[in-house]
Amino acid sequence: MLQLDQTYTHNGQSVAWGAMGQGEPVVLIHGFPWSAQSWRHIAPWLATSRRVYVFDMLGCGRSAKFDGQKVDESVQSALLAALIRHWGLERPHVIAHDFGGLAALRTHFLHGIDYGALHLIDAVALLPSGSPFYRHVAQHEAAFAGLPAYAHEALFRAYIQNAAHYPLREEAIEIYADPWRGEIGQPAFYRQIAQADTANIEEVEQRYAPTDFPLHLIWGELDSFIPVERGRRLQGRLGADSFTAISRASHLVQEDAPEAVLGALMATR
Repeated sequence: MLQLDQTYTHNGQSVAWGAMGQGEPVVLIHGFPWSAQSWRHIAPWLATSRRVYVFDMLGCGRSAKFDGQKVDESVQSALLAALIRHWGLERPHVIAHDFGGLAALRTHFLHGIDYGALHLIDAVALLPSGSPFYRHVAQHEAAFAGLPAYAHEALFRAYIQNAAHYPLREEAIEIYADPWRGEIGQPAFYRQIAQADTANIEEVEQRYAPTDFPLHLIWGELDSFIPVERGRRLQGRLGADSFTAISRASHLVQEDAPEAVLGALMATR
């Protein structure tokens, strides 16, 4: 498990973060419904030669969760910009997965934060986005938040397994499920889904252009959430320097093929 033993206060809300290693800075950004722990197989290896920063987005992992909390994509990108400034980083290397990819793109194109390099992994970045499940939760958030615990547990396990090609180990399921349990965690899970707003994608998508820093894409070939064809389209929109497709991996590539992800990161750093 990665140690998130530091706290940053953003707009009155606690954000759990941690750092390891020495060298050039690397910021790892998780997606939803994951946490910084999605990097637990990768961060220690990067930290052998880099200073690696990890954090839990607001409403996720060990960071603040509460009723009425705003946690949409605009919030998460503002948080990322604030953290990079708080850490005093100049052009860090950023590696971002899923909704973390959208946060990274918004932070650059809308908040003016430049990177030393950017790796996007199965990133949420183009329209159309969302799913019938997301739309249904948005219409019935309170009903889902009030599900019996056993029903929520079964739904969550099915959801994250659908993101992986190989059966997830019980250890991984527990790591991802625990923050979304109980009177605080369960409503927070559905709050994140209900607040997902395609307008936040549209806002930044209009600004996509080639960057003055290296930009690389990594994608699971079997991703059913965001198909690899959409990743190829994103490569064209951003003028990405490379595209690495990982075979026998779905959306949650950090669990399906962490060695392949690490290899792709090292080969294009």
